Amino acid sequence: MTLQWIKLAVSALFLMTGLIFMALSVFGVNRFRKALNRMHAAAMGDTLGILFVFIGLILMRGISMDSLKLFLVILFFWTAGPVSGHMISRLEAMTDEDLGEILVIDKSNPESTRENGGEA
Repeated sequence: MTLQWIKLAVSALFLMTGLIFMALSVFGVNRFRKALNRMHAAAMGDTLGILFVFIGLILMRGISMDSLKLFLVILFFWTAGPVSGHMISRLEAMTDEDLGEILVIDKSNPESTRENGGEA
C-alpha cells in the first residue's frame, strides 16, 4: 500500500513538472517579439513538458504495453519536433528581411549603438 502511494506521488511530481514547463513556455512565447525566439521558447517547453508528462504517465501505468506506446510517442515527438522546428526556422530565416539587423550596444559608451552587427 505504501509503495503505491510513493509511485503516485512520484508520478504526480513528474506530471506537475511537465505542466509547469508547458505553462512557462506559453509565457515565453507571448513574451518574445521575434519569431525565432518564440519558436525556441515553444520548442524547449514543449519538449521538456511532454517528456515529464509522459514519464509521469509511464510511472503511473507501470510496465505494460501502454508504457511502451507512451515511450514510442516520446521518441516520435523528440524526433519530429526538432526537425519540424529546424525547417520552420530555416523558412523564417530565408524570408525575414530584418533578421540580419542586430542592434549592438557598446558597453564602454552606452550612448552609441550600431546596426547590422558591426564591430563596436
